[in-house]
Amino acid sequence: MITTISLFQSEGADERSLEFLTNAIEKNNLPGFDYFEFKRAVATMATMNIDEATAFKSAFATAGTLGFTKEKLLETAAYYRDLVEKEKDRFNEALDKQNTAKVSSRQEEIKRLRDQIDRHKAEISRLQDEIGKYLTEAELAEKSVALETEKLEKAHKAFEKTHQGLLRNIDKDIENIQKYI
Repeated sequence: MITTISLFQSEGADERSLEFLTNAIEKNNLPGFDYFEFKRAVATMATMNIDEATAFKSAFATAGTLGFTKEKLLETAAYYRDLVEKEKDRFNEALDKQNTAKVSSRQEEIKRLRDQIDRHKAEISRLQDEIGKYLTEAELAEKSVALETEKLEKAHKAFEKTHQGLLRNIDKDIENIQKYI
């Protein structure tokens, strides 16, 4: 069985990002035969060792018996392409929220801890032990911020790479539709 993920798999794609994007495609699948079903039909033919051009033409010829047109194919491919772009926007918004929640708030905490350290330095003889505690907390918070920032950046890069691969995949299909149909 050809899965939606396998339809849009591309080299270097992040599995989690690809699953997120393909789930959005599945949830927003237009009723009836469209680009999504066409892509599945082409992929099915490819499993039978049919060359790409023949697979495109055969899938389109079969769909044409149902009144499906090249214009409708291109229109629905554009719909899914726009859908993937909107999902990227949603991902970026969620990433920004995560950044605010996991990095910015921790940076504020670091600032608060550093201010506390400065106040206690004035009373160094009485507060020496407490200063050491706050320094340790600040260092741990800085390490946490660095780790979270790296994690978020890694997720962003993985998503971007997957997003671009998926777009290239759709663009290639659009090009092949133009070329073969």
